[in-house]
Amino acid sequence: MEPVLDAVVLNRLRWRCRRGMLENDILIERFFDRHGSQLTQRQADGLDALMELPDNDLLDLLLRRREPAGQLDRQAVREVLALLRPPQRDGAAPGPD
Repeated sequence: MEPVLDAVVLNRLRWRCRRGMLENDILIERFFDRHGSQLTQRQADGLDALMELPDNDLLDLLLRRREPAGQLDRQAVREVLALLRPPQRDGAAPGPD
């Protein structure tokens, strides 16, 4: 089992994840509220890769409009993306809870 991030690293990562699009910010804040205390460095690396994306591309991934491709298609990114995405509701369009 990998060690979790210490508080200083976690706070820096949380600050790095602030976005310009409200929908992204809401989903990211919920992610940190739910999973922040258990994040590993590998997951932080995956999250950091996602934060390199423009806001609209990130939102498309979060809302399941598309899946990671190319250099972004790796296990750490997919793992974090699964934690970031809102739960799917049967018959409902995906979107922020």
